[in-house]
Amino acid sequence: MNQEPVKQAEERRPDWAALVIAAVLVVIAAVIFADASRLREVMGYSPVGPATVPMVIAFVLILLAVWTVFAAFRHDFPEREKQEVQPVAWIVGGLAAQMLLLNTAGFSIATGVLFAATAAGFGKRRFWISLPVGMVLCLIVWLIFAGLLQLSLPAGPLERLFQ
Repeated sequence: MNQEPVKQAEERRPDWAALVIAAVLVVIAAVIFADASRLREVMGYSPVGPATVPMVIAFVLILLAVWTVFAAFRHDFPEREKQEVQPVAWIVGGLAAQMLLLNTAGFSIATGVLFAATAAGFGKRRFWISLPVGMVLCLIVWLIFAGLLQLSLPAGPLERLFQ
């Protein structure tokens, strides 16, 4: 069987992921343009004001979006590897758990859960090791931030032992 027609059809098809990236770039540029247009009202005596740099950034984002569209149709992007969802799910789940636990369990326990979930995402699924190690490391970070730097991080039962 001849694979030539299939290959030609694939070459004509644009890279949809690149087109999505270009669309996201346009949306971000539109938000920056809208926000910077509000800053034009603050213009003073100089033509260079607070809206100048955001407008330049938005214009560059539009140029990058156009460039990305051309690259999508020319197939300039390298072939992407198959994405694994499970590690990303572990890390996103750990972030969600940290956000939910931060005010009730405190910084060390919540961030220790994030540490263990991230370790599981990278393949280390021994929670009985990674969870306590993460909690101890995060407690050290909390002690440095709270004691030496005088910054306020959420305190839970573990942190209250050291207050």
